[in-house]
Amino acid sequence: MTGRRHRGRGALAYSECVAARGSGETSTVKQVSDRVLTVPNLLSMVRLVGVPVFLWAILNEHDVLALIVLMLSGITDYLDGKIARTMGLESRLGQLLDPIADRLYILTTIVGLAWRDIIPWWLVAILVAREVFMAIVMLRVRSLGQIGLPVHFVGKAATFNLLYAFPVLLLAQVSDGVRVWAEPLGWAFVWWGTVLYWLGAYIYVLQLRDLREFRAREAAGHPA
Repeated sequence: MTGRRHRGRGALAYSECVAARGSGETSTVKQVSDRVLTVPNLLSMVRLVGVPVFLWAILNEHDVLALIVLMLSGITDYLDGKIARTMGLESRLGQLLDPIADRLYILTTIVGLAWRDIIPWWLVAILVAREVFMAIVMLRVRSLGQIGLPVHFVGKAATFNLLYAFPVLLLAQVSDGVRVWAEPLGWAFVWWGTVLYWLGAYIYVLQLRDLREFRAREAAGHPA
């Protein structure tokens, strides 16, 4: 039991070191709570409930409904992060739910668009391969006693691009007039998002390397 408590303190210390290094701070670092019933967490849960609704809509070509669900997902995504930061409601559950919701919307969107021949299946393979790669990375992270890795700007930028790319491509199906501008804009988001998605994975690998070094120093009695 003592070992678990020690490992938990080490995980927190590592997160604090990364957060402080990324922000330039040396002492004050926000800590997350174990609370479950918070407004941001409820918003994240609402986003998750919308995933099957969105998948049904896109597969059955109810594009307006699919776009509305995506729009509401984007609004709740913004609100849960904003509320969590401004009201000090950041939680471990929220850190888990938010990226899961993002990835589920990306996955269901690309599968739905590929099923309707709007995007090629090889693009789906590239994005899914990145998720499989990150799953392997996260298994290694968990084996080192860390729940997750700190989210970085490149990862956020990649998610932003992809979450905008596919709705815009879906919007391009509404009419030829919309397609003229929506299709090239959507594909621009796709390519930027895909490149950043893999670049973000590389940065997470670097964070994993730092975590391993941190654990080695911790075992030697020098965690700082």
